[in-house]
Amino acid sequence: MELRGKQKQFLKKEAHHLQAIFQIGKGGLSDEIVRQIDEALEKRELIKVSLLQNTDEVAADVAVEVAERVGAVVVQQIGKTIIFFRESSKEKNQRLSLLVKKI
Repeated sequence: MELRGKQKQFLKKEAHHLQAIFQIGKGGLSDEIVRQIDEALEKRELIKVSLLQNTDEVAADVAVEVAERVGAVVVQQIGKTIIFFRESSKEKNQRLSLLVKKI
């Protein structure tokens, strides 16, 4: 799903109050973290991921890799914080995607 400017603005506003639910640290980006991000996106549609100071990962590289592996869109990347969005396949979890489509 490709997002337009107004849709990204809306999602940034929605994500502003969210806490990062995943932190990537010294261990880097593992398959297990990617799997958990995939599951979280299915349930929440919009999540924040942060990179800790002790990681060797580059935020831009992590954003691209995670987006490709889980089929998500990078809404925004500021410093070491990345916001991902993906439409849920389950109707009961599609609160945000329905609003995004209306914009």
